[in-house]
Amino acid sequence: MIDRLIEKIKQTDNPSVVGLDTNFDYLPDELRAGVADLRGAAQAIAEFNRNVIDNICDIVPAVKVQIAYYEMYGVEGMKTFAETLAYASKKGMYVMTDAKRNDIGATAECYAKAYLGKTFVNGASETAFDSDFLTVNGYLGSDGIVPFLKWMKECDKGIFVLVKTSNPSSGELQDMRLSDGKTVYEYMGQWVEAWGKNCRGKYGYSDVGAVVGATHPAQAEILRKQMPHTFFLIPGYGAQGGTARDLKVCFDADGMGGIVNSSRGILCAYRQEKYNGKSYSEAARLASIDMKNDLNQAIKG
Repeated sequence: MIDRLIEKIKQTDNPSVVGLDTNFDYLPDELRAGVADLRGAAQAIAEFNRNVIDNICDIVPAVKVQIAYYEMYGVEGMKTFAETLAYASKKGMYVMTDAKRNDIGATAECYAKAYLGKTFVNGASETAFDSDFLTVNGYLGSDGIVPFLKWMKECDKGIFVLVKTSNPSSGELQDMRLSDGKTVYEYMGQWVEAWGKNCRGKYGYSDVGAVVGATHPAQAEILRKQMPHTFFLIPGYGAQGGTARDLKVCFDADGMGGIVNSSRGILCAYRQEKYNGKSYSEAARLASIDMKNDLNQAIKG
């Protein structure tokens, strides 16, 4: 799976993923007008997502759909979540579900079936939420990761394991130093590199990736050196404060090895003065192009 994502990045010359963290409040007035319940909000979000996808699918290789933004609209929101995954896939984009799932082994197996594998009912199988990649919390240990690895291999999918996250307080745990001087995030990176050793592709990267935030470049630089076979999903660019220059350290000498997420910077671009007069979908396209150029200048420059 990671080889195909890398090839799509090469084809579009764009190492970015658009995060569809679509809050109803992000929508323009015309989509919010008259909406009074969860169903209406979910339907408006679905329309917004479709129009954004239509305008970026030829220039952006992937979308990342953050499930929390759909769960808060209840059952109707989850329908929009599933529809968004399917629509983006239909448009030729790779689809990442950002759900940060994990639990003890048996429950992790259920999560793995839901997002990467198949659910069986009286001998028949069906995919619940068809994703190409899933974000996973590895801090429960290996018994919570094994079910994801199994379904990932069987269905040719990928995962991104939390290693060094972009939030300001991530260091409270992840930067703690143990008795040998290594940090917790370095140990997690070591485990992620090991979990992916049997599923490396022709570009040298494995289907087991890592979430490494652009907001912590010093730590990201350490991890890039220690995890030469691990592809990074890089949040924190734009609205969270990470810059293209910050995240350059996440990439290898050939400018490969990562994909950068932006959510609000794309979804709410129509509210920026720079894109004044453009529709939300037109602004999303222009902002995606600007992000692509910004990243390539920093990574390849």
